[in-house]
Amino acid sequence: MKQYILAFDQGTTSSRAIVFGHDGLPVAMAHKEFTQFYPQPGWVEHDPEEIWSTQAGVAVEAITKAGIQISNIASIGITNQRETTVVWNRKTGKPIYNAIVWQDRRTAFFCDELNNRGDGPKILEKTGLIIDAYFSATKIRWILDQVEGARKMAEDGLLAFGTIDSWLVWNLTRGELHITDVSNASRTMLFNIHSLEWDEELLSIFEIPLNMLPEVRSSSEIYGKTAGQLGFGIPISGMAGDQQAALFGQMCVDPGMIKNTYGTGCFMMMNIGNKPIVSESRLLTTIAWKIGSETQYALEGSIFIAGAVVQWLRDGLGIIRNSEDIEELAANVNDSEGVYFVPAFAGLGAPHWNQHARGMLVGITRGTTSAHIARAALDSIAYQTFEVLQAMQKDSGINIRELRVDGGATVNNSLMQFQSDLLQTKVIRPKITETTALGAAYLAGLAVNYWSDIADVKKHWQMERIFLPKIKADETVALIRGWHRAANAAKAWADDPDYHESLK
Repeated sequence: MKQYILAFDQGTTSSRAIVFGHDGLPVAMAHKEFTQFYPQPGWVEHDPEEIWSTQAGVAVEAITKAGIQISNIASIGITNQRETTVVWNRKTGKPIYNAIVWQDRRTAFFCDELNNRGDGPKILEKTGLIIDAYFSATKIRWILDQVEGARKMAEDGLLAFGTIDSWLVWNLTRGELHITDVSNASRTMLFNIHSLEWDEELLSIFEIPLNMLPEVRSSSEIYGKTAGQLGFGIPISGMAGDQQAALFGQMCVDPGMIKNTYGTGCFMMMNIGNKPIVSESRLLTTIAWKIGSETQYALEGSIFIAGAVVQWLRDGLGIIRNSEDIEELAANVNDSEGVYFVPAFAGLGAPHWNQHARGMLVGITRGTTSAHIARAALDSIAYQTFEVLQAMQKDSGINIRELRVDGGATVNNSLMQFQSDLLQTKVIRPKITETTALGAAYLAGLAVNYWSDIADVKKHWQMERIFLPKIKADETVALIRGWHRAANAAKAWADDPDYHESLK
């Protein structure tokens, strides 16, 4: 019987499932968007049960499209939006509150308090993370403090916390497994990336009971088997946060290799080998994956808003009907004509880490059109990536000669060309741009010997196109200077004390 790997790719705006064959190529795919909730400015939530129902639904749909049976699935790999926080009742399996999404800013002022009392260096040393509302710890604390009776239930051992991977596995196994992998654990701000354990001092800082937390496992092993909607007995054998999965899917398995994923946000990662290093440029140090006894680490630059800016042009401004229309609209002008768009809808991530920054559109004249705004929106993705890559080169001491790219926005040729121009380096787009799901499939397949080893997997990575710089380095100087002015304007807006008070 021919066997396949089923990958769950649970993202910020949609749930996706892809069936992969042994050649690493997708056989069938299905996806479904789900509801985004914005209860207050800066707050973002999802319904965990809708996440599970959409993910289970697209899995069945992908298997059906592939023309195979569930018995043809050798194993399941899971990759997921990271940091998004779910707390549920262990007895009922029901969430006690909506999932608080990684983009959510409601705990920004508590993060300010932690920084003001001097907890930043300690947290950075243990976790590799900068204190920010982005990560899970402050979200868990908020739920425990704001949902009536939640803290008492947690202390009595009745509540479970998980990032989305944990929530999916809990449902796949009907509550038999409450687990996560090291890559997802390293994004909670509660996990010591040196000892590879939940850290008691951090749990004390955030007032979170240890009994809520999942068991931490490696990224590639047989965790257990399905026991429900997808049938019984399919091994679940691979898990990694979406950006780590993309790093693996791009086969950036050697130190110094780097990828950038263009999704809702934009996330650049560099493999730094088996020892963590602390960034001097406000990048994150994170766990890439653990396979067998070997743990690999990565430097990461997190950009909160990338592809989401296109969704905003579609849903917020209404200047495009479909996300795919942006390339055609932007192509109506040669450049943005001095318009800069800083999409700080959820603050600014690396290397700024300004939680209070808000979006900024500058340089508008009477001649500015929707096409210039579309161009500036696309350009903003490339500018933010440029800043992160510069920081990564500084921290690593490596002159980066190529950037492997993946994610939905990489189909946009003009964006990829502008990215190459800004970076003055080659940008490589693989044949399979769904590398997040592919990484989860590879991790799952390795655990069940679907692929024999990483060398076997490497043979399947294929390049589709290389973008080379078309302008000289000195021509980028003025463009980059303009971006820095715009980004500084967004931060200056947020630095006003009266503005801070208005947000509280």
